[in-house]
Amino acid sequence: MMLGRYYRIRGRVQGVGFRYFVLENAVRLGIRGYVRNLWNGDVEAHAEAEEHALALFRAELERGPDLARVVDVVEEDAPVTGEYSSFYVRG
Repeated sequence: MMLGRYYRIRGRVQGVGFRYFVLENAVRLGIRGYVRNLWNGDVEAHAEAEEHALALFRAELERGPDLARVVDVVEEDAPVTGEYSSFYVRG
């Protein structure tokens, strides 16, 4: 069953390659959606995939790339829109 999740990642997550780390892991796990920087220094991601893939994805978000320091990952259910054909970096 396809599920949707919204994530907000807090900590030192901008300027450290975090969005491209997320992109690489999303593509590897077959997740569709997007990742983007927010004005307040957080990173936001919307992901659509099977439950198992989303659990693995969250673990990667909590780990982050080597230069990042993830303080918190807030996860919320999100609608499955079906509008994404792949995963991409937004603005």
